[in-house]
Amino acid sequence: MTTILAFDTCLDKMYAVLKKDGKILASDVVENTDTKYHSAFLISTLQEIMSQNNVRPSDIDLIAINIGPGSFTGIRACTTVARVMAQQLNCKTVGVSSLEILSKLADKNPLVALDARKNMAYLLCDNEIKGALPLEQVKEIIANGDYDVITDNKLQPLLGGISYQADNYPLGEILASLAEEKINSATGNWGELLPLYIQPPPMG
Repeated sequence: MTTILAFDTCLDKMYAVLKKDGKILASDVVENTDTKYHSAFLISTLQEIMSQNNVRPSDIDLIAINIGPGSFTGIRACTTVARVMAQQLNCKTVGVSSLEILSKLADKNPLVALDARKNMAYLLCDNEIKGALPLEQVKEIIANGDYDVITDNKLQPLLGGISYQADNYPLGEILASLAEEKINSATGNWGELLPLYIQPPPMG
């Protein structure tokens, strides 16, 4: 019996999922407001979905999060909350890259490219995170391969494929499933849960 709490504040929306014994009990999505970034609602959202499903914090066996790349603020919020909770609850943790999560939207041979600013893209292809590459190089890789391209609203007109922002894909549920698979080959130690900063965070 496994109870998983999965959450993601790295992308354009916040995803929070509660999964128990293979069944999704709750799957919430929170968007930014005019005054607050969605990660400001993380704690209250987690408390709400657990309360509504009669799950106590002590019932949680595994905390799963998106470790990036994405919003630096979101990555910090996600990782900090997960580490503190896991330490207090003595439960396991698993971090999954946003690139790997989004790759599951492809039918075959995924290539995931997310805006990294400065004419760069965070890239996953051939089942490997390649880092942050110039957009022209990414375009060449796409032109020379047979990929299902997953990207965002900003890069989709340039790179083609589909934007993960164009539909309500179940990214939180994908995160929970991937974490469930990964925990078999990971220690689950909260101290090993680290942000994935492909590029250094902005100073200041």
